[in-house]
Amino acid sequence: MAGSDEDYVYDEALGEWRPASEVAAAAAAPAAAEVHDAAGNVLADGDSVTLVKDLKVKGANQTLKQGTVIRSIRLTDDPEEIDCRHETIKGLVLRTEFVRKR
Repeated sequence: MAGSDEDYVYDEALGEWRPASEVAAAAAAPAAAEVHDAAGNVLADGDSVTLVKDLKVKGANQTLKQGTVIRSIRLTDDPEEIDCRHETIKGLVLRTEFVRKR
């Protein structure tokens, strides 16, 4: 029998045993969801974005004004949020509905 020495891994999502090589290949190529800005443009890591409305930043007692440029964004696991860094706010997470790609 071909492949009889192959290891099998239980896939809880499917509820069945699958070859380890098949599970590893599926994990190596996850289905990446496209991330879109407020205008429908596709965002990628490293892009610069502009705020489309004034945003009050919780915990920072600061408001980011419309038109503020945010550089070098990073995509997250959530397609509706991006990680960014602003000169006065570290660890800023913005919703994609409030930004537009530059």
